[in-house]
Amino acid sequence: MDLFSLDAGLQPLPIEDGELALLAQLPLPISNAEVFERLLRDTDWRHETVVVYGKRHLQPRLTAWHGKAGYGYSGLTLEALPMTALLEQLRSAVEAATGHRFNSVLLNYYRDGADSMGMHSDDESELGPRPAIASLSYGATRTFVLRHKRSKRSVKLDLADGNLLLMGGDLQRHWLHGINKTAKPTGPRLNLTFRYIV
Repeated sequence: MDLFSLDAGLQPLPIEDGELALLAQLPLPISNAEVFERLLRDTDWRHETVVVYGKRHLQPRLTAWHGKAGYGYSGLTLEALPMTALLEQLRSAVEAATGHRFNSVLLNYYRDGADSMGMHSDDESELGPRPAIASLSYGATRTFVLRHKRSKRSVKLDLADGNLLLMGGDLQRHWLHGINKTAKPTGPRLNLTFRYIV
């Protein structure tokens, strides 16, 4: 399915060598604040170690993996926890908004501005060759950075409470993305990236 084949309120964002779209607010029958509080309270957050350039490092954020199958990246293998009722509700809303199916979700908890996500592509083989990945944000606004692998051009997006960003097409093949640390005072942020494990 083409990323923008459904008129679901997603606004296409101009970007070469990939597809990107933004929905300002994912429609839900509960408030963003309630989603945030329940996710923060009920998630079994883990502080995992990854391998970067041959060295082991604690990730600068907390994570959790829920879905149908395990998932691996940067020398880390995540065993899948079952989807909770709230995660199923969010997944259904994300599928309705995007027209894509998802069977797993990676949750990231950025406790403050010192927590970050290094530049990377979600290009693991179990995601398929042209994965659609839906990124849902709650809490504090953080700047999402994309950098083209060949031209080194950068694109920055401020992702705010309730925003849904959909990445698709050849984006993972041609772009890196991440969240930089910031010295500005910032509150906690939760981010959920829904994906389909083949």
